[in-house]
Order: sequence, then C-alpha cells, then structure tokens
Amino acid sequence: MPIVFILLVGLVFSPVFMLGMYSFELRDGAVVRGELIQERVDRYYVDLGFDLIEIPKGAVVSAREVDVDAEELLDVANDERIYRMLGRGADRSIRDWVDQIGEAVALVETPTGLGSGFVIHKDGYLVTNDHVVAGEHRIAVTIFERGAREMKRARYESVRIVAISSDLDLALLKIESDGAEPFTTVPIAAADSALHEGQTVFAIGSPLGLDRTVSEGIISVANRVINGRLYLQTTTQINPGNSGGPLFNLKGEVVGVNNMKIAAVGAEGLGFSISSRVLKTFLDNRDAYAFDPRNPNSGFRYISPPKMGE
Repeated sequence: MPIVFILLVGLVFSPVFMLGMYSFELRDGAVVRGELIQERVDRYYVDLGFDLIEIPKGAVVSAREVDVDAEELLDVANDERIYRMLGRGADRSIRDWVDQIGEAVALVETPTGLGSGFVIHKDGYLVTNDHVVAGEHRIAVTIFERGAREMKRARYESVRIVAISSDLDLALLKIESDGAEPFTTVPIAAADSALHEGQTVFAIGSPLGLDRTVSEGIISVANRVINGRLYLQTTTQINPGNSGGPLFNLKGEVVGVNNMKIAAVGAEGLGFSISSRVLKTFLDNRDAYAFDPRNPNSGFRYISPPKMGE
C-alpha cells in the first residue's frame, strides 16, 4: 500500500496536537520518522517537517515512539545508510557551528591537486567531488583535530575510493585507519525543499590550500540547472580548493557539496553547490556507483608508454 502525500485541510483549520516523534517500519523495508500528529483506525498522519503524509496502517510493520531531545542528532536510516540527519534543532551562529563541526571537514590531497571533503560516518567515510580524485590512486586526507590548547593535523595516507560518479561529480572515500578514534561527522539536510532564496549558508574548506577557511553567503537560487545538473546557487565564496567541501545551513546540516564558480571578468558571488538531495541519492545507491580498480575508466590514471626513438 503506498504512502500518500496529502494536504491535511481538516488539520490546518483545527488545533494540531503532536503525539511525539515516531519511527515507522514499513513492509517494503523502508523506515519513516516524523511527528505523529494524528492516529485513526486505519492510518497515521505524520509531519516530516517539510511534508505531511498519510501512512495506511496496513503498510506498517511496527510503530514506536522515539525519545528525542531537541538538539539530538538522529541516525534516521537503516543499517545500510552511512549518513545521518538532524532530528530537531535550532539555528546557531556560524562561530558556534565552526567550533562544533569543523573537525569533520577535511583537506583532500592527490599528486595533482587538492580539494575539500567532509566526514559523514564515524568509521571514516567522507564525501568529495569526483574531479578532486578522478584519475588518482594516491589520496591523502588531513583532519584538523581541536585539542585543549592547540589544533592538531591528523594526516591519513591510506584512503580508498568506495564509489564515484563523473556525471554527478561526487565521490565517496574511506579512510583506512585501524584503531583510530571515531571521526567527527556532519549531518545531511533531510530535505533541501526547505531551502529558500535569501537563506544564510556558510562553507568550510581549503581554498587555494588555505585550510579551515570559513566563508558566508546566502542562497541566491535554490534550483539552478547548468548542463543538466541541479545546483544551489550561492553568494558564498567558492574557490579552487573548496571543491568537495560542505555548504551548511544554520542548523549545521550539509545542504550542498561545493562544486564550482563562474570565473569571468566582472562576475562575483556566483558559486554553485550540488544539492543534498542529489548527494543522498548517490549515497543511497552507492553500490551502483561502486569503484572498480580493475576498470581503466573508473579512476586510475594510466600513463602512455614512450614512443620508440623518444
């Protein structure tokens, strides 16, 4: 039985009482989390924060209340997902967020260049752009760990490509580090449909190798299409080295993956980030984008042999 997205007219014009945060396991294996606002004999009405949905009880295997603090971060997915999303949270200052999540932003280096990335799983999975690591087989990642009195650089040189897509310009990497402490992670926005023009966003990355650089801007256009790709257009400064880094909202969620800017005479404040919706689709279907080191088209750079007489 399908889940139906509806406009709850009757509820809009009557008092709505939140019954709590619930997790619904569906017969098709999916999991839905949201505020239960009404339960009837044959269905539930659930507020996802960006949509109200109707779930027929016949489609539900189990429903349980989730005890969630207002600031708690939730792993909203089943065990196959490697990212998390916010439960409920309030806007904070950029300074507060930089102190809290700055350790999850990484410098990604290859023999031919550098970029940025961000950790999404405590075991060392991180996201960057395809063009940062495409054609490379030696990748290093530097994490900046904040100590009591100093900032420490932790460099990891055993990094493998898990999944990669040149069409989406996204790559999933894994830091191979036995015995390492769990990595600091950042959550991905539950829905970029909540983004709107004029909303404050900020980026953390390594433009031109200047690591831990923070820049602030706004969403200029929430759904700009360029060459068939869906982007967030932002005034946030994005420069070479920012590629693959996170674009955050004031809830500390990743709303985009910084990708490019328009560099032309007289052009300023034209940066573009890959939507978090596209990112989640890539991560949820990472098996389809799995990196194969035996495939010469999947990431390794092969040097042509010299010609005779050279």
